[in-house]
Amino acid sequence: MIQELYNPFDEFEFDNTTCFLTGERLKNPIVYSVFPGWVLDEFGLKGNPFKMLDESYKPYEELTIPCSPGVKERLEQLDAEVSSALHVGYDALKSMDETLLFQWIAKWVYGIVFNEIQMGIRQQELSGEAMNFSQVLVQKFSNLHKMLQSVLVPTEFETLNPFSIYVFPVNNEEDYFNYRDEINTLVFSLRMKDFGIIACLQDNGANGKYHEDVLALVGTQILHPIQFEEICARFFYSCYLFNRLPEYTISPLEHKVFIEPMPLVGLNTRPVFDHWQEKTYGQVLENFWKPWGFTLFEIIKDPQHPLSFITDEAGGFISPAGIPARLK
Repeated sequence: MIQELYNPFDEFEFDNTTCFLTGERLKNPIVYSVFPGWVLDEFGLKGNPFKMLDESYKPYEELTIPCSPGVKERLEQLDAEVSSALHVGYDALKSMDETLLFQWIAKWVYGIVFNEIQMGIRQQELSGEAMNFSQVLVQKFSNLHKMLQSVLVPTEFETLNPFSIYVFPVNNEEDYFNYRDEINTLVFSLRMKDFGIIACLQDNGANGKYHEDVLALVGTQILHPIQFEEICARFFYSCYLFNRLPEYTISPLEHKVFIEPMPLVGLNTRPVFDHWQEKTYGQVLENFWKPWGFTLFEIIKDPQHPLSFITDEAGGFISPAGIPARLK
């Protein structure tokens, strides 16, 4: 039997009586938390506000997705596998199967996308206007949803992974938790325990190549939190500069689905990334460095060489031990 994939964007099915992952109609819908229950409990997030794109807020625990019992069971298995590694720490996470980690992150990001779309649909209904949704985002989110179905359907990513995930050892404070995402560019970061994760969910590995020099410089050295946040700023900004809309050949066969990324270059002669502008990057970095109070003026005091805690003036790696005591 051919493994057909469900696409909720065909009919814009984002109600609470349709399983978000399979399209199954639910008589008794089960709501599954976008943020894993252990995250809500361990870091005291219940009752805390999560900011939506329209500037409104929802409590973390109210960000949920409807699913069938079978999907709930599989998501619980996935979360159990990944959370066990997360609690062990960096070493266990670094050795984890990358596709498994991608599925866990994709469920998280797509769950937020699902809630944002539901919010948008409600606002459109209240205004009486027709739903107007970017076709570029439809394609991105639809592709992400198809990749997420690898949780249920045997799937092989051919040639190369459509995503890139980087795990760094970070000297975080105990019980620290910080999550970020940018759903328009499908980039994610998480810092907790003794690690930090950056995931670009639909770039075919392009951002890793773009930042290969800094990734090679950092290697596996244990980072100061301000260094990890600087790497995050670089990736979040480059995801914004990424000017391709990746396309995939998706071939559902009898026992497996094959997903193959199409070349990013193709007939487009433009560079894969738009021009890097130091001032704009400085604005992104200022946001990531808020806990340390750096202003844009301080960051781009030298407009051609923004402040960095990763590279020194000679281009070498700055040891965390050399970072000023006031930042620790």
